[in-house]
Amino acid sequence: MITNEIKKKIVSIVNVFETGSAEGEYDALVIYPDGRGGSRQITYGRSQTTEQGNLRNLLERYISMGGSFAAAFQPYMNRVGRQSLVNDKQFIKLLKDSARQDPIMRQAQDETFERLYFDPAFYFFNAEGFQLPLSLLVIYDSFIHSGTVPGFLRVRFPERTPLHGGDEKSWVLAYTKARQQWLATHSKKVLHPTVYRTKTFLAQAEKDNWDLSAPVTTQGITIA
Repeated sequence: MITNEIKKKIVSIVNVFETGSAEGEYDALVIYPDGRGGSRQITYGRSQTTEQGNLRNLLERYISMGGSFAAAFQPYMNRVGRQSLVNDKQFIKLLKDSARQDPIMRQAQDETFERLYFDPAFYFFNAEGFQLPLSLLVIYDSFIHSGTVPGFLRVRFPERTPLHGGDEKSWVLAYTKARQQWLATHSKKVLHPTVYRTKTFLAQAEKDNWDLSAPVTTQGITIA
């Protein structure tokens, strides 16, 4: 059963993956060469949405909520996701300042990441017949990191989801190992170090912490 406490723990673990903080660093901003064609792009917020991904959705929500920096962001809205802003120091400053100074930006991030990532992950979890908290953690992290549970990874192993008569733990382990191999050998070398995510999941499975009742330590931080 996925209680509110378990959901909070799952989100906290992924927050550590994303920003190094269980609470999440809402003003976290980095620039990686992981955009289309290896282009550089801004990655921002508690769950690190990207300039070429859902940053525009986040800012639209923030503006619609009447954030105190809404007017300052408005002139950028036709450019976000369409034109690179990695060298626009004023835009970067707005992103950081809004997260540090305006609670509405933090609320907008929470609501956006819930709608775009957690809700679809939870739907997949339920629709495919999963029940265990570690399974949801694996699935949610995949949605955060890759936007989905990629079909091209699912065809790399024979295990089936519980909906189709498969064993839940076997599928989760097979998917995690396939994802780890994909990350470790990806053409975008920036993804290689992110295998700490899959290694964390495999370590919890090895400890039989499928219900996530025991503390989880990752990146030097322990989530009780």
